[in-house]
This record gives sequence, C-alpha cells and structure tokens, in this order.
Amino acid sequence: MIWKKFMEDDQYPRDLFLLLFVGGLFTLSTALSNTFVNIFLWKQSGELTDIALYNLSIVVMQPVAFYLAGWFAKKIDRVIVLRIGVVILALFYIGVLFMGSLASHYLFALGAMLGFGLGFYWLAFNVLTLEVTEPETRDFFNGYLGVLNSLSGMIGPLSAGFIITRMDKHLGYETIFTISMILFLVAVVISFFLKRRKADGYFGLKEVFQERKENKAWFQLLNAHFFQGLREGTFIFLIVIWVYTTSKSEFALGTFGFVQSVVSFIGYYIVSHYLKPWHRKKGIFAGGLLLFISPFMLLVPVSFTLLIIYGISVSIAYPLLLVPYVSLTYDIIGKCRGIYEKRIEYIVVREFFLNAGRIFSILIFLFVINFLSEENGIPIILPILGAGHFLIYFCLRNVSVPTSTTDQTIELAETQQDGNNPNKQ
Repeated sequence: MIWKKFMEDDQYPRDLFLLLFVGGLFTLSTALSNTFVNIFLWKQSGELTDIALYNLSIVVMQPVAFYLAGWFAKKIDRVIVLRIGVVILALFYIGVLFMGSLASHYLFALGAMLGFGLGFYWLAFNVLTLEVTEPETRDFFNGYLGVLNSLSGMIGPLSAGFIITRMDKHLGYETIFTISMILFLVAVVISFFLKRRKADGYFGLKEVFQERKENKAWFQLLNAHFFQGLREGTFIFLIVIWVYTTSKSEFALGTFGFVQSVVSFIGYYIVSHYLKPWHRKKGIFAGGLLLFISPFMLLVPVSFTLLIIYGISVSIAYPLLLVPYVSLTYDIIGKCRGIYEKRIEYIVVREFFLNAGRIFSILIFLFVINFLSEENGIPIILPILGAGHFLIYFCLRNVSVPTSTTDQTIELAETQQDGNNPNKQ
C-alpha cells in the first residue's frame, strides 16, 4: 500500500522507482555470485597467480570501459549505456556457465568482460541517479538504495553458500550463476521503461587532467584514490581465497560475507547519523588506521575464527573511512572548474587513478609471489598493500573545502558501490 501510494505521487517520478529496481537487482545478483566466481575459478586452477591475473584483467578493463561509457553517455544516451553494462554482465555469467570446467582457460576474456560491464553500469547508474532525483526526493532514493544494498549483502552470500553446499558443487555454482544471469536480464527489461536521456556537449578529459596543476585539492584527491586502489586490488580476492581454503566450505564463506554485511550495515547507520562534517578527517584517520593494522593479524597461523575477527574489524573500519571520504570527495569535485559541464569527465578521471592503484597492487603481488613464493612473499606484501587506505588521510589532511552546495547525489551510490560490495576486504 505504501509503495503504491508513492508510485501514484507526483513527488516520486516513475524513473526513480525503475532505477531503484535496477540497482536492487544489480546488487542482489553481484552479492550472490561475485565472491564465488573467484572460488569457482580457483578450484579449477588451484593457482593464486591465475586468480590475480583474472582480477588484473578486470581492473585494466574498467578504466577503458569508463572512458567509452562516458563518451556514450554524453554523445548518445545514458539509459543505453546502463543497458549495455547490464547486458555485458549477463553475458559474463552466460560465458561462465557455457565454459563450465574450462572457464579457468579463459581468465583474461572473462575478467575483461566483467570489468567492461562494471564500468558501463556504474558510470550510467551514477549519472542517472543525478538526473532522476531532485533535492526533495534524494533522501528517499538514497535511503531505499542503502536498504536494498545492505539486505542483498546479508542475504546473497549466505544464500549462495547454502545452495552450493546443499547441491552437487558444480551444479550449485551453475545454479547461483544462472540466478545472477536471470536477475541481470530482468534488469535489462526494466531499463526499457526508463525515459531516454540524451546529452549535449563534447566529451574530453584534457581540461580535467590539467585541473590537477591549478587545483591542489583535486591533485591530492586523485593521489588518495590511487592509494585506495593499492589495497583493494589484491585484498579483494586474496581474503576470499583464504577464507575458503581455511574453512573448506562455501557455506562458511557465505557466513563470512553475511557477518561482514551485518556489521557494515550497523556501522554505516551509526557513522552516517553521528559523524559530523567537522570530524570527517578524524573518521578517515581512524578507519584507515584500523585497515592498516588489520592485516597484521593474518601474519600468524590463520584460522576461520581469526578470519571472522578480521572481517568484523574491516567492516567497522570501512564505514568510518568511506562515509567521510566519499563526502569529502564530492565536496572537492563540486568545487572544481567546469563541474556542471564536466561532471562525467571528473568521475572518469577519478576512476583512472583508482584503477591505476588496483593495477599496481596486483602487479606487486604477482612480482613478489613469483620471486619469493606465496609462503614467503604474502607476509611481506600484506602490511605494505594494507597501508593504502591509511595513506588516504595523509593525502587529504591539509585539504580544506567548505561544505559544498553542489549536487552530490552520486555520493550515496558511490558509498554503496565501495562500501557494501560483498567482495570488499
């Protein structure tokens, strides 16, 4: 009844609800399968190097996809860009299902396809979020988007782990990948009901890159995003593999994701409601410090209980870090030159630096384990790469930006993209 009332109220346009549906389906689909794709491929290969190369192909392709998606968004249509991204993600799961036990032989192709789909989806979703909401409807949209993402993070990994352990392992993986594919296809169908949105102006990144020379805050922000990627590139797959190899159970891995999501949900609620703008840098420092310290507990013999404690600690740290960090990010972007005309370009350039950090992280990981072996190399690089988020504070500690009145609608979408990702480690 409440939902019907909102649908009939002119205050909430139809496209707002349609975009919420698409965002909810995307989050549920990725929560079901993203964690287990790495395990599915690792069980075939048995080599951490192969999984690192698969993730490397994802992060190499994402900036390429963001660039192309940004061009399409300004030259053609944002809704088409969203549709392309979702179709590619559906094709990714179709490819995994079709290849089956041979999927590990096509790691680069699968990773590139996933990275391409994610780049198109997130660029379009963030831009559309700006366009389908107004100041009086944004709290409603962002609130329900956060609820959908949090619920998906709680339900998805646990449900997927339960399905896999209750069925023949290969059949279980096929089942969750099929569900994810169907959810993406449903999202494609819903996207056809979104109003087409063309844009004017040319797409160019030159001015945005040059802004680094004249705008110190923008320069420091891009450095911060590079260091953010330094941790994410390797930790996003390494911890998942460790949880599985320690527990030998997909259900235990799903439980790990469930615990992380519950703690994150509580953390985001508390931080969003009680962390004041003038304490943002303190939050960034505290969250980054906890994320820097947490990998040290993995240098002792790893048990599932220890991994759960690690998961809880990082789930406390991420809200402390990301809520003020994302807010500060869009305060800085909102003060950059030509923001209204070049909003898409600023997002694309930011993604370049974030993924550059991820690429550098995985390359360091591959270099170290190939020269020192996994047993000797991982204890060395964990604290080094784990320091990435802590370095964010030192990039931004001297940045002073008044609270921006610029449109910052994508802030919540970006927070959800980073913070409630089931693979976030």
